[in-house]
Amino acid sequence: MIRLRGVAKRYGPDVALWPTDLDVARGEVVALLGTSGGGKSTLLRMILGLVVPDAGTVTVDGTEVTAATADAVRRRAGYVVQGGGLFPHLTARDNAGLVARHLGWSAARTDARLAELADLTALAPGLLDRFPAELSGGQRQRAALLRALVLGPGLLLLDEPLGALDPITRDALQTDLGRLIRDLGATVVLVTHDLREAAVLADRVAVMDGGYVVQRGPLAEVAAAPATPFVEAFVEAQRYALP
Repeated sequence: MIRLRGVAKRYGPDVALWPTDLDVARGEVVALLGTSGGGKSTLLRMILGLVVPDAGTVTVDGTEVTAATADAVRRRAGYVVQGGGLFPHLTARDNAGLVARHLGWSAARTDARLAELADLTALAPGLLDRFPAELSGGQRQRAALLRALVLGPGLLLLDEPLGALDPITRDALQTDLGRLIRDLGATVVLVTHDLREAAVLADRVAVMDGGYVVQRGPLAEVAAAPATPFVEAFVEAQRYALP
């Protein structure tokens, strides 16, 4: 579903991502793990063409991501940014239906789709007509997930979707998100710092440090045999969160 070959990115003298290869199979959930500044979000945004690599190629479902194809690729993907990214002047309903309306969906079709997804994301339908400031953190994240799912994408890209939530809300949403991903059968790339989140959601992890993927594989294997001192320290700092 996703193939990155030799992708690299530099901002002036600073390297955000060294030449990197990554494959994600159709229906697979891959978590990009590591500390801030490791290159996780850069890599994720390259998949959508939001960051243009200085070198290498990105292919999504057989289409190379270029300036000419990026819009079409984005319409086939759902994207949840850090904090949800809801527009504060729009209701949850208007936020979630924004792209559908842009593509010419009727109000009736959009509302029917939102009602279906509200149930799927465990968001009470009555909350759709509230503004983001009137929603709790967990409700805003559910609304952001709902927006990402409106067009029925086969690919979901999640950039720390639960990062700003309190531990109790985060725990509940991790469980619900895991159920949602299983029900959809979508291909998912997830950026997170949280080992429990990776354990609940991901089939495989890629640990990033200083712009490199330093280890990849099932989380249990990575935790049992860290490949570098960074991976060992990262795992040990959160080993309590592992099953």
